[in-house]
Amino acid sequence: MAFGWIDEQAEARRRAGLLRTLRPRPADSPLLDLASNDYLGLARHPEVVEGAADAARTWGGGATGSRLVTGTTELHARLEAELAAFCGFEAALVLSSGYAANLAAVTALGPYGSLIVSDAGNHASLIDGCRLARGTTQVVGHADPEAVAKALATHQGEAIAVSDTVFSVDGDAAPLRRLADACREHGAGLVVDDAHGLGVLGEGGRGAAHAAGLAGAADVVVTATLSKSLGSQGGVVLGPARVIGHLVNTARTFIFDTGLAPAAAGAALAALRLLRREPARPARVREVAAELHARLTAEGLAAVRPDAAVVSVRAPSADAAVRWAADCRAGGLSVGCFRPPSVPDGVSRLRLTARADLSGPEIERAVRVITAVRPS
Repeated sequence: MAFGWIDEQAEARRRAGLLRTLRPRPADSPLLDLASNDYLGLARHPEVVEGAADAARTWGGGATGSRLVTGTTELHARLEAELAAFCGFEAALVLSSGYAANLAAVTALGPYGSLIVSDAGNHASLIDGCRLARGTTQVVGHADPEAVAKALATHQGEAIAVSDTVFSVDGDAAPLRRLADACREHGAGLVVDDAHGLGVLGEGGRGAAHAAGLAGAADVVVTATLSKSLGSQGGVVLGPARVIGHLVNTARTFIFDTGLAPAAAGAALAALRLLRREPARPARVREVAAELHARLTAEGLAAVRPDAAVVSVRAPSADAAVRWAADCRAGGLSVGCFRPPSVPDGVSRLRLTARADLSGPEIERAVRVITAVRPS
């Protein structure tokens, strides 16, 4: 029977406690949200919502075509200029998602004959970029600049190192300055995904590369998403103008994809301008994450110290993690549940995300629910 193997795989996932299902949420969910990536609490901010609505009224519901045909509006150009200026880079290119941005950057900068050195803890979008690139990929140990340098030393020719700035599973930060030093020692470029750093790290939320003193460097390219701290949708690649020009001419997820919807561009631009006016929001996110970690570890839970907004709490098994998340939901709290294959180390965990708009009583409530229903 056609696709009969799908049923076998579904049964195997069910037995392993790895079956995933969609759970539509209502617009007015009563759950306290520690699962979304709305780090700055901007997704429903009136200015961001109005930015989306105004863009839709002005430009319509869709971009109408690829960016090289009709999909580039004046709004897209303004967003790219302001993102580049805010993050400290020469140029920016907006794509339809952060996933598309990572595929674009890695495939365009990892041509045939090149070496791509990839961190073992990288996000799936970077991994897929490595798989699609024509260069040779070598995976090295997590957050290990020495391993990156050793890999680069074996190759003569073009090379890049690829890493998240903040890793999405445990929320730990990459040693960016040491990675940059390793790359520069061997004449390689550095491509980093700042999805969880933009809006959270750096001066006023300008990102991890800015905080590390790498913003605007000729050998550094940063990707990011507009769907986390900026509360919208889409992705961006930031870097030297010649690199961005190269992507415009070679990156398939840019050339052959419909441009970012005007509403998403308008929302992201409104959020970016709001962040510039309210630069204390990123520090509040980090404060909330640190408080969650301190309270949870004080209760005896195995929580990883957060370097940004993600707080990871280890669970004894995949089944236990699923039950724990479900019990939290029953207690009025929404939390993330990460299991294989989403976790590179095979260890299941709850994944909590701090938000700048969480109050003290809400933090206390979240910790109370999580500890009350912990696996025995």
